[in-house]
Amino acid sequence: MSRQGSAGNVIAALCNIFIPGLGQLIQGRLLAAFFFFITTAAGYAMYFLIFPAIIAAIIHLISIISAARFKPQ
Repeated sequence: MSRQGSAGNVIAALCNIFIPGLGQLIQGRLLAAFFFFITTAAGYAMYFLIFPAIIAAIIHLISIISAARFKPQ
């Protein structure tokens, strides 16, 4: 992945749509992948409380955007 918008970033963003954190895992960012997966899964698991589910949806969206905009150093 050489730049923002490359095919690797698009694939990572698409993977994040289905499983939060999978795109970061594909990019080799293990800590970010773990964070996004755990926080989103915990928030969605508490869907009956409404507020955690809204926060989880926002974090899920942030994980998709993070994977799409990743620039390796």
